[in-house]
Amino acid sequence: MKILLLGDYSNCHRTLATGLLRLGHDVTVISNGSFWMNCHRDIDISRKPGKTGGLRLFLRALGPLHRHLKGYDVVALHDPQFLQLKPARLRYLFDRLKRDNGSIFLTAMSTDIGFLDMLEAEDSPLKYSEWFVYGKPARWNLANPGKWEEWHEPALVDYQRHVFDNLDGAVSILYEYVLGMDKALGKERSGYGGIPIDLSLYNPVTLPDNPETVKLFLGRDRTRMPMKGSDFLEIAARRVTDRYPGKAELTIVENRPFDEFIRLLCDSHIVLDQIYSYTPATTALMAMAYGLNTVSGGESDFYDYIGEHTLRPVINAPVELDELTETLDRTVSAPELIAQRGHESRLFVEKHNDCEIVAARFLDFWTKRLNAR
Repeated sequence: MKILLLGDYSNCHRTLATGLLRLGHDVTVISNGSFWMNCHRDIDISRKPGKTGGLRLFLRALGPLHRHLKGYDVVALHDPQFLQLKPARLRYLFDRLKRDNGSIFLTAMSTDIGFLDMLEAEDSPLKYSEWFVYGKPARWNLANPGKWEEWHEPALVDYQRHVFDNLDGAVSILYEYVLGMDKALGKERSGYGGIPIDLSLYNPVTLPDNPETVKLFLGRDRTRMPMKGSDFLEIAARRVTDRYPGKAELTIVENRPFDEFIRLLCDSHIVLDQIYSYTPATTALMAMAYGLNTVSGGESDFYDYIGEHTLRPVINAPVELDELTETLDRTVSAPELIAQRGHESRLFVEKHNDCEIVAARFLDFWTKRLNAR
């Protein structure tokens, strides 16, 4: 098939393209490189600052880019807001994409109105998220009271619902996003793909059988600490390292260049990722591909959903600080389990997240939906 992946977050579409290309398909990636990450793309659609930047991007999509935005069997958007433009301009471009291509899908990899609808529903299947914890606003939500209103601005909601009404379907990269798409689109138009990982880029490290000092690693964006729970991870980790001086140490990295980030990460045993997810996301899966232990989302709901009943290596992170501390304490107190857990982590990624396996799931879903029309 001829496939356009339009937009990207955290190199997801770029890595999906790698899997699709290996399976013999013609793939083009058009994105802004996921902002500062500067992910590889075939065609750049970065927006210049200011109102004139938005107008120039819109006119570019209408003119010089138009020939690159038509004639595909499948177009997959990374987000309903696939360009940094106002809803009215996006709606026009979305409708033209639908007119000029064989099908249009969403790769659900971020927040959208469908996900938020699922979170606030009385029967929401998620006990916690960065927005709500056990039915009450979470810390990040309380600290950013205007965010919920921004997402529910009428023009934005109307546009996103228009997109959902006209999609051929959506493939989600996380279990949580599947739940949102199931609610927004119905189960027939919703599928699961997972996060693609190009395993050829990750050579597993060799972890010691019983390290004398357990090395904890926390890489974070300081501006998103309450959202990811990395502030709680730091507090819990420092409590544990204080309890076991010489037997546990913590390295914290903030906004370092990628190569330096990877070098420090690979020198650790346990990577502290996030606490509000049911699922290991990109950083956790990257660490797992290296054969490291991860503290992240590892709920049984997720494992059961993907049909994994034996290989469950993620150290599931509780959302309450005291429980999180005790989880890290038990982990540090059992250094003899670290090497085996790291081995299982690599096996998990090989089984569930290799980019060709994920690409095959996308292709199966796209094909099923196209044949159903």
